[in-house]
Amino acid sequence: MQNFTSWRTWGEARAALPDPAALDDAADAALAWHGDQTRPTGVPYGEHLLEALEAQVRGAGVTDPGVLAATLLHDVVEDTSATVADVEARFGPDVAELVDWVTKPPAGGAGRQAKRAAKAAYLRRLRDAPWRAVQVKLADRISNVQRLDQMPPDFQRRYYAETVTYVMPLAPPDSWYAGWYAEWSRQYAHLR
Repeated sequence: MQNFTSWRTWGEARAALPDPAALDDAADAALAWHGDQTRPTGVPYGEHLLEALEAQVRGAGVTDPGVLAATLLHDVVEDTSATVADVEARFGPDVAELVDWVTKPPAGGAGRQAKRAAKAAYLRRLRDAPWRAVQVKLADRISNVQRLDQMPPDFQRRYYAETVTYVMPLAPPDSWYAGWYAEWSRQYAHLR
């Protein structure tokens, strides 16, 4: 299974991109909005964004600047003080719409069950998303699941099931995404 963990800084990613200037503002904004946040694995949040970007560029061969900008910005509304309006003001309606599609709405009720139900509804809603928004979600999840073995065992099983149930069915229009997820699911089949 191909992993996407070689871009740790924007400078490393920038050096590998064919047109980095088109993404400088999105990278700067995403890294500033996320600040010193870290992921559950302990890595800086920015590394997750760069992993998703690397999956798009080196894996799927995506060149669409809107999709790539949204990939860098995909979590800013969900995990920072930024709003969809902030994204639209800075990056335009196209990027804002893509970010909005992949932003999980806050859970309506308290408790673990309410959060899981809200997340399942959000993931089901992605079946109606435009392909470009789905590409952003697929790359986001690639970054998340390529390190699944570093998470607690109960989380691994739940996240594997969620990915197989909701995310993998989104991949088939593109043979690269479909192939990557098929290989990933075989590697983690012990979590069934």
